[in-house]
Amino acid sequence: MAILDQHQEQPIEEILQDLEPRIEHVFSRFRIPPLEAEDVLQKTLLTYIYKRNSILDAERWLMGTLRNWCLLYWRDRRSRLYTSVDRALLESVVEADASPQGRGELLRDLNTALAKVPSRYRSLLWTRYKPDMGPSKAVVGPGRETSGIRKLTERCLAALTRSMLGGERVEEGCDD
Repeated sequence: MAILDQHQEQPIEEILQDLEPRIEHVFSRFRIPPLEAEDVLQKTLLTYIYKRNSILDAERWLMGTLRNWCLLYWRDRRSRLYTSVDRALLESVVEADASPQGRGELLRDLNTALAKVPSRYRSLLWTRYKPDMGPSKAVVGPGRETSGIRKLTERCLAALTRSMLGGERVEEGCDD
């Protein structure tokens, strides 16, 4: 059996005290908000407690796992943003009691945003927002497999969101 690290016997409080400046640096580098940083650190520590007996170098493992949780934090935030944009657009487009003027303005804004997205995805996104379509129906077509539907839709929504928020033309962001 491998010889375990000296941190194996050290209480978690002491390990955290030793790593505190490095942990703060990671949170600063990843721009994790202070309230969210506590949650990310708790996830890291829970994972550490669960796997503690198999970890050879606690310090390296904790710092690597903390960086991974920070990456996952931002990936999840982006995904939630695109999902909420998708949901808001769908609700606005298919809303039955919307006034013709409001619906026309929304469609005009959507067309403006879609004009900034690469042309090969414009039709995919336009199809996505038809009332009888969903993400799976919109994306399946020649040369596309159903397994990549969610990822492709999310990439296209990311490009659409960036174009709506930033106003600039988006040349990349929804690659197959």
